[in-house]
Amino acid sequence: MLAIRFSRHGKKNQPFFRIVVSEKAKDPVGDFLEDLGFYNPRSKEVSFKKERILHWIGCGAKPSATVHNLLLKHGVTTGERIKVMRRHKKDQEEKEAAPAPAA
Repeated sequence: MLAIRFSRHGKKNQPFFRIVVSEKAKDPVGDFLEDLGFYNPRSKEVSFKKERILHWIGCGAKPSATVHNLLLKHGVTTGERIKVMRRHKKDQEEKEAAPAPAA
């Protein structure tokens, strides 16, 4: 399955993201099919290849939730926002370590 997602680049504490198409199971940094643009969260600079994004979505590629919301914000696609929530490692570890309640 193809995915349109971010590939993180940049220095420590100075990230910028490429928007790439790749297989869902592969590493987004190394092996991707096509570069579709970039997003700099620090300066809010964005560049898209709108025609190519729509082409890949037409071919069955699914954007990640964050990329989907970014495309909606800039008018590339239509639809509803997807709620994105980050999980903290501490919360996840505590949840896994806690014993299940007896029925």
